Amino acid sequence: MHEVGENKLSKIALYLFLFVSAILSIFPFYWMFVVGSNTTSAINKFPPAVVPGPNFIANSIEVFNRIAFFQALANSIIISAVVTISVLFFCSLAGFAFSKLQFKGRDGFFIFVIATMMIPPQLSLIPNFMIMTNLGWVDDLKAVIVPAMVNAFGVFWMRQYISSSVPYELIEAARIDGCGNFRIFLNIVLPAVRPGLATLGIFTFMMTWNDFLWPLVVLKDSSVHTLQIALRTLNDVYNTDYSLILTGTFLATLPILLVFLLFSRQFISGLTEGAVK
Repeated sequence: MHEVGENKLSKIALYLFLFVSAILSIFPFYWMFVVGSNTTSAINKFPPAVVPGPNFIANSIEVFNRIAFFQALANSIIISAVVTISVLFFCSLAGFAFSKLQFKGRDGFFIFVIATMMIPPQLSLIPNFMIMTNLGWVDDLKAVIVPAMVNAFGVFWMRQYISSSVPYELIEAARIDGCGNFRIFLNIVLPAVRPGLATLGIFTFMMTWNDFLWPLVVLKDSSVHTLQIALRTLNDVYNTDYSLILTGTFLATLPILLVFLLFSRQFISGLTEGAVK
């Protein structure tokens, strides 16, 4: 009976912890919606408004009138989708090469790739901008897409995931059947690492969607602004309308939530597979 009571208490403590964690995670989105559905004057009162107001539709219409929201949304979707697809392909291909293929200097190349993660991205800002200027890609979506098509973290993630998920025996059996390296990669490796791809895809899409500094540097024309840059223009020089800003931010968050919901099962599977093994 004593053990049963302890198990009950531990379960109650666990569920209470999970409940509090869920509330703390959801509250920023709720508060964003509360501010976006009220007026700034209502938020500045004390105590501030803590329940959703009736102005979300009106604020959304005002956001659409102030900025080219749907054009910026389309640009962000194009950039994030293309970058995510290219990162998944190239990083998984490089991860396969570093984990399952034997070639001279493999470990040295992999260490070099990992070492690039220690370089702050701000250091490459000016050199990259000069390259984009010489290529004539300033004010072009290619200036944001091409430099992000592969990254060191993605290569490291896929290399580790493929090493633990795809046994050498399976690769050797495919070679005996006459498969080349690329066919092994497409037909055997990719289906086996779908959870890892989903996890990397969510991280990549989220980081690309929220990227602000590099698009701000290379995308000057308003017709190629991403959503994050377009939302910045809601700030007025003399007055900040927090209700409009938070309305636009809430609308900009919805695509990320949609992507996570679509791939949440694979994402959770990718994070927990190592523990299950």
